[in-house]
This record gives sequence, structure tokens and C-alpha cells, in this order.
Amino acid sequence: MKKIQNVLFLCTSNIHRSKTAEHLAPELFPFFEFKSAGLSKKECARNDSVLCTKELIFWADMVFVFERMHEKRIYEYLGDVNLNLINLEIEDIYSYYQSELVDLLKVKLIDAIQ
Repeated sequence: MKKIQNVLFLCTSNIHRSKTAEHLAPELFPFFEFKSAGLSKKECARNDSVLCTKELIFWADMVFVFERMHEKRIYEYLGDVNLNLINLEIEDIYSYYQSELVDLLKVKLIDAIQ
């Protein structure tokens, strides 16, 4: 049996992209554990969503972000740390579980994780 890998999805406010990825990924990779969070304190507070913490980032074996600015925020916050960080490069134009977002995520996650 494969070791369970901890995977974290991070976007700006944790309501559309990262939340969709967190809920979709177990269908694709049932032996991994998934969590998601947002990187904007203001947006997470406004949307009552999960805000990223250092503990969450260090819990993860693999961290997915959706834009270059997300990478930048993480490294500004944590400094020069060694993370398995992958930018999915998916714009903030989709709603939660929108079919186009789901299709994009399937392709990009399967490519990145396998």
C-alpha cells in the first residue's frame, strides 16, 4: 500500500480554486490526504474560509498554488525554505466546482502528481 502523502492547495481566498481542488483530488488520488487554505487574511476573513498557517504548509509534502503571486507570498512569509511547490497556473476566473475548472484540475493534477 502506498504511503499517504499530504497535499495542500493554496489560492487567494479558499472559496473556489483551492476548495475545488481539495474536494476533487481524493477521487483521483484516494491514498493521499488533502487540505486547502487561502493566503489573503482579508479575503479569508471576509469569506469565512480557512487561512493558511505555517503549520499547514509544513504539514504538506506537496503544495499547489494557482498563481505566481501565491508563490511570492509564501516565500515572503517563510523566507528561503525548501518546499515541494507547484504552480498550477489557473486564473481566478472560475467558481467552485465549475466544469472548466474541474477539467483543468484533472489534467494538471494527474500530470503533476504522477
